[in-house]
Amino acid sequence: MSRGSAQTRWGASLREDGSAIFRLWAPAVEHLRLRLKDEEREMQPSGEGWFELEADDLAEGTPYQFVLPDGMAVPDPASRAQASDVHGPSLLTSSAFDWRATDWNGRAWEEAVIYELHPGTFSVEGTFDGIRRKLDHLAEIGFTAIELMPVAQFSGNRGWGYDGVLPYCPHAAYGGVAGLKRLVDAAHERGLMMILDVVYNHFGPDGNYLHAYAPQFFDPGRHTPWGPAIRFEEPAVRAFFLDNPVYWLEEFRFDGLRFDAIDQIRDESETPILEEMARHIRERFPGRHIHLTTEDERNIVALHLRDQENSPILFTAEWNDDFHHAAHCLATGENAGYYAGFADDPAGHLARALAEGFCYQGESYAPREGKPRGVPSAGQPPTAFVTFLQNHDQIGNRAFGERLTALADEETVELLTAMLLLSPQIPLVFMGEEYGETNPFLFFTDFHGELAKAVREGRRREFADFGHFSEDEAARIPDPNALSTFEASMLDWSRPETGPGRRRLDLFRRLLDLRRTHLVPHLHAMTSMQGQTERLGEKAFCVRWYMANRVLCMVANFDRAEVGIAKDLTGFDAVHESRDGLLAALRQGRVPPASVAVLLTEAANDG
Repeated sequence: MSRGSAQTRWGASLREDGSAIFRLWAPAVEHLRLRLKDEEREMQPSGEGWFELEADDLAEGTPYQFVLPDGMAVPDPASRAQASDVHGPSLLTSSAFDWRATDWNGRAWEEAVIYELHPGTFSVEGTFDGIRRKLDHLAEIGFTAIELMPVAQFSGNRGWGYDGVLPYCPHAAYGGVAGLKRLVDAAHERGLMMILDVVYNHFGPDGNYLHAYAPQFFDPGRHTPWGPAIRFEEPAVRAFFLDNPVYWLEEFRFDGLRFDAIDQIRDESETPILEEMARHIRERFPGRHIHLTTEDERNIVALHLRDQENSPILFTAEWNDDFHHAAHCLATGENAGYYAGFADDPAGHLARALAEGFCYQGESYAPREGKPRGVPSAGQPPTAFVTFLQNHDQIGNRAFGERLTALADEETVELLTAMLLLSPQIPLVFMGEEYGETNPFLFFTDFHGELAKAVREGRRREFADFGHFSEDEAARIPDPNALSTFEASMLDWSRPETGPGRRRLDLFRRLLDLRRTHLVPHLHAMTSMQGQTERLGEKAFCVRWYMANRVLCMVANFDRAEVGIAKDLTGFDAVHESRDGLLAALRQGRVPPASVAVLLTEAANDG
C-alpha cells in the first residue's frame, strides 16, 4: 500500500520516505516563500513562472502555505486538504488507504441508472459517511450509479459545490479525503458506480487567490456567467486541468465524471482542452470502465463520437435538458423562461426527445431570441443521452425550489417516471425522487458580509425580473445564506415509510427490474437511435426503437380522453402497463386516457 501522494504537476507531493516537493506557478511574483512547520523557506524559481522546494522529515497532515512578497499567505490552489477553510493552510496528504474492493473495474455504461445527490442534504449527517450508510437502500431499489454534486472545497460549510476554489480538495465538512475514499470503496463493494461532478469553467468568488500571483490564469477579455473565464491556452493552466480529472479517477477510484457547463469553456488551442482531457483519460485507464458525461446548452454531438464497437472515443453521454423541459411542460403547463421553447407542443417535443435525443436540432429557439440551437442527433446511440425529470438545476434554480411532486399530479409523475426508466436512453434520478420527496431543494450558500448581501439581493432581483413575480413575492424568496434554507432542503427520511412513499419505491423497483431484464442486454447493440414517432393526439404519441432483432414500443396518452391507434400490435408483449388491460385495449385500437405502455417483440417487424 503506497503512502505517497498522487503525482500531479501542481501542488505538494508527499513521498513514501517522508520527503515532499512543493510546486507553485506564480509568474506575477519574483520571490516566493513556503511557510512550513512555523518557519518560512525561500522557494527556488525553476523557469516559466514555476517555483519549487523540496523538504524532508514530513508527515501527513503537515500544514503549509505559500507566502507572497507582500506577506500575504495563501493556500495551495491544488491543495488536497485544508486545516480549516479555503483561506487557511493546506495540509500534506498521502495515498494511504486500505481499499477493500480491489478487483473493481467498473460496470458497462449501458447498465447505468444514475442517482444524483447533494452530499450535505442527502443524509441527516450531511457527510460522505452519511451517504455510505444509505448505499444498501439505493442498491436494493436498482440504482447502479451514484453521482455526487461537486465536492471540491468551497467557501463555508454549505453550498451546492459549483463555487469551489480548490478543485483537488474534497470538502472538509463532508468528511475530506478519508471519508470520500470510504464512500467510494463501500459503493464498489455493493456494485455501485461512483460519478463525480467537476467544474472546470470558473472558480468561486471567495477563496480564489490565483489573481494575486498568477493573473495569467484567466482570460481578461472574457467572463462566464459566474466569474472570470479561464485561459486554457497557457501551458501551466492546461496542466492544472489535465491532471485534475485523472487525480479524481486514480486517487479516489471514481468510475466517471460529469463536466459542468462545458459551453462556457473556450480554448483556441490546436487540440481543445476538453478533447485532450478525454483522450488523456482514455489512454490512462485502458482496463477500466470510465464514463464521462457533459452538460452543454448548445445541443452538440461532436464530443460524443463512437468507434466501430460503439464505445465512446471521447465523452460518453450528454445531459439532455430538452427531455426534461418537454416533460415538465407536459406535466405542469408552465411556459416561462426556457420552457417557452417547449410549451407550444410539449407532447411533440417529448416524443422527439425520446426518438432522436434533442428536440432542437438546428431550429429557431425562442428563449435565445430565435437563434438556431442544436445539431441533428437522431444518428446518435440512445446511450449518448442522459435524461431526467428532475435534477439539482431544474429544481434548485426555481425561486422556491419546488420538486415536480409539488407541481404535478401523482398520476402524471408516475407515467413520466415509467417513460424515463424504460426508454433506451440513460436515466438519471434526483435524490428523493424514488419515494416522492416533497421537501424543496433550494439554492443555498454560506457566504458572509458584502458577498452574502450581493448573493441574496441578486437572487431576488433575478426572479423579480420575471413578469409573474411581484415585488412582494420576490422578497419571500429564501435567503441563500440562511441556515434555514439549507435545512429546508434536506431529505425527509421518514417519507419512504409512509404509504405514498412505499408505493413510489415499489414502482421504482418494478421499473428498474424491467429495465435490467428487457432493455440493458440490448443497448450496446443500438449504434443509432433512429426512433420512429407517430402522433396519436394532442398529448398522445407512440415511439418505436429497433434493438437488434427486437422492436421496443412506447405508447403514451396524457390526454383526458381516449385516442385511437392504427398500428397492428400483434406479436407485442407488455413489458409495462400503467393500468390493467392496457395491452388488450391497444390491440383493439384504443389508447385509454392517462396511460403509458411499453411493449416488446422478439422479432423485428413493422408493428
